[in-house]
Amino acid sequence: MTQTSQKLTTLKTGEINFEKYQTLAQEAVSDVQARAEKQGQFLNWINFLPNHQLKNIDNLFDLAQKARAGKYTDIAVLGIGGSRHTTESLITMLNLNKHAHFYSSVDPLSFERFSKTLDLDKTQFLVVSKSGGTLETTVAYESARKLMQNYLGKEDVSDRFIAMTDASSEKSALRRLVDKGELTAGGYVHDDVGGRFSIFDDATIFTLAFLGVEKQNVIDMLNASLDAQKEFLNKNVEENDALKLAISNVEARQNGKIKHFVEYFGDAFMATTLWEKQLKNESLKARISTDTNVGPGYLHYNAEADLDENNKDSFFTFVYVKSDDKVFNAVIKGVVSAYSAQHPVSEIVLADLSYKTLGRFIELKHFETLYTGNILRRMENNITPQGEAMAEVLQPNVEKYKKEVKKALA
Repeated sequence: MTQTSQKLTTLKTGEINFEKYQTLAQEAVSDVQARAEKQGQFLNWINFLPNHQLKNIDNLFDLAQKARAGKYTDIAVLGIGGSRHTTESLITMLNLNKHAHFYSSVDPLSFERFSKTLDLDKTQFLVVSKSGGTLETTVAYESARKLMQNYLGKEDVSDRFIAMTDASSEKSALRRLVDKGELTAGGYVHDDVGGRFSIFDDATIFTLAFLGVEKQNVIDMLNASLDAQKEFLNKNVEENDALKLAISNVEARQNGKIKHFVEYFGDAFMATTLWEKQLKNESLKARISTDTNVGPGYLHYNAEADLDENNKDSFFTFVYVKSDDKVFNAVIKGVVSAYSAQHPVSEIVLADLSYKTLGRFIELKHFETLYTGNILRRMENNITPQGEAMAEVLQPNVEKYKKEVKKALA
């Protein structure tokens, strides 16, 4: 395997001739660079968002302090898709999820079960939706509002609900409720970011602050994100780990491997698996189907199929934190050896789960996803005009099921 080392992450890939992809890689990087921070491209998470958050961080921490009001310890996040998985992924990797609760369902039984996990005397609700009209989030908010009204015995429970939504009341139904005083004004879901790429948007930074994270840690993470973005916008494949991962994915796809399994080892990644699946499947569509698991548990039900001699359409990425533990290292070494004998395999080894390391890791995943899709399309001569947004940041097929749900409700 070839290996490149970084201070925060070690990347290992199979023996791939990266040089033959250099031209395609350069074109992909140039394409992303030309679109970054342009309206309608959904790439404002590059440069703009982390820089904005560094300037806005005092405001977000002040909002969180007011929301805590010296007596609230827990936060319940009501949101779906990127409005949930981004924040939940980071919170869980940082081991802060003891006082953070996440809800996305629509059925009454699920809400009843969820509500029983909450200490209502100590919980604030954070409602996250760009449009403010997302069905699942709207239903969750209405259920939570009724819950608090009944519990507190009063109509006005606005002090227990904070909104993160579009800045415009014309675009967001949730913003209109804030203007009416039904919820407390919070932060924003910024324009042209895209839910699955919004991990550093206001909702996550606010939640970190609410849970007691030191401001300097968040600053370190945002700066690490910016440093990583510069690194991953480098056109030299040998110096760009995101391009190396993307090319590994492309090479596997060109060899008939259409199922990508990203196998995380460690309970810290329980929520990251959901974020990665959303990130990859919404971005890469059916070109590559991504599934995720947490090891070692999944080995006892997946390895039989993974290592079956008839499995010829899969490739694997193993993600874990560097460890000196003998048993853990034996498991990783044995698993990687067994899988590498049959499938294309890459490894991402995190130095730790510090704020700086996670800042880089998040951007590694962002850019790996963009470049994988971009290069695959270029190989098909499917190049997006500059005036249009790339397929990797759009999700038109999601609207198909939403349309049918609206018809059923009508």
